[in-house]
Amino acid sequence: MDAITLLKEDHKEVKRLFREFEKLGERAVKAKQEIATHVIEALSVHSAIEEQIFYPSVRKLVPDLNEAVLEALEEHHVAKWLLAELEDMTPEHERFDAKMKVLTESVRHHVEEEEGELFPEVREALGRKALAEIGEQMEQARRVAPTRPHPKAPDEPPGNLVAGPAAAVVDRARELGREVIDRARG
Repeated sequence: MDAITLLKEDHKEVKRLFREFEKLGERAVKAKQEIATHVIEALSVHSAIEEQIFYPSVRKLVPDLNEAVLEALEEHHVAKWLLAELEDMTPEHERFDAKMKVLTESVRHHVEEEEGELFPEVREALGRKALAEIGEQMEQARRVAPTRPHPKAPDEPPGNLVAGPAAAVVDRARELGREVIDRARG
């Protein structure tokens, strides 16, 4: 799958999760938590592969888009802080829904800019073969990407190429620990 198609698939999934969340009533605490957990993981993985592979490739191969990439990195930065805060909240918290709404609006804006402006220019500049190669690299990076937000971690190479996989190991160990505790309680 080429890089842009892969990223658009991620966008589609996150937009679907946002729509599901928006349909929930005030008392749908368990469903809100489940959707928020999925959003946190999906956006954490997505931003990691974009920051590790896609954005550096675009900056190197299409230098005219450097400013657009820098803006996208800043939008990721803001989203990761929101994700980290949401991760530490429960849906009962008075600001949970508001924070989720701000995240939704921010991500929708980011997706709109990427799909409407950045992606078409990248596709035109790079072509099918280069985008397929970048997409393959992103698929590989996805397998070892962090599943939680790490807003203080570097978001550009070489720092994120070291910090990302290390954070992913910690994330997966944490998830495994949670599963063991949940099974013991069940």
